[in-house]
Amino acid sequence: MASSHDALGLERPAGFTAQRQLSASRMDVFHLPALGACVAEARRRLRTLLAERGVDDDVRDDAGLVLSELFTNAIRYSDSERIACALRVTSSLLRLEVADEGRGLTQPQPREAGVDEESGRGLLLVNALAAAWGVHPCADGRGRVVWAVLRRD
Repeated sequence: MASSHDALGLERPAGFTAQRQLSASRMDVFHLPALGACVAEARRRLRTLLAERGVDDDVRDDAGLVLSELFTNAIRYSDSERIACALRVTSSLLRLEVADEGRGLTQPQPREAGVDEESGRGLLLVNALAAAWGVHPCADGRGRVVWAVLRRD
């Protein structure tokens, strides 16, 4: 995988106007093994970083859920060994990015899960909680970044 700073570079989401404000903020990056047991650790690290930045509990909860879904999808669908997580926080927005090694056959996309299915609702939750989200290839073409922007207000 490319270095976390290359793989997790911000791109302008279509229709989203706060890019200049996000670009001026500091990015925090951490890497974890692509294991189900690491989802809770990713969420814990995110909540710690957000608390250090003064983000309120409700937004931390929403961001934790979004990160959990994106991290879980990276584990489940990319056949990666490691996953990079990044965070940028401004006064009004936060952006989460999860970069995998892109060995999966499909791009992330929401689907409708059946009533009895135990999975398949993650990106629907992301869509409900995020102001915007999307996916783009890593800068070096090996892997993909799934990002989500949440409002702090």
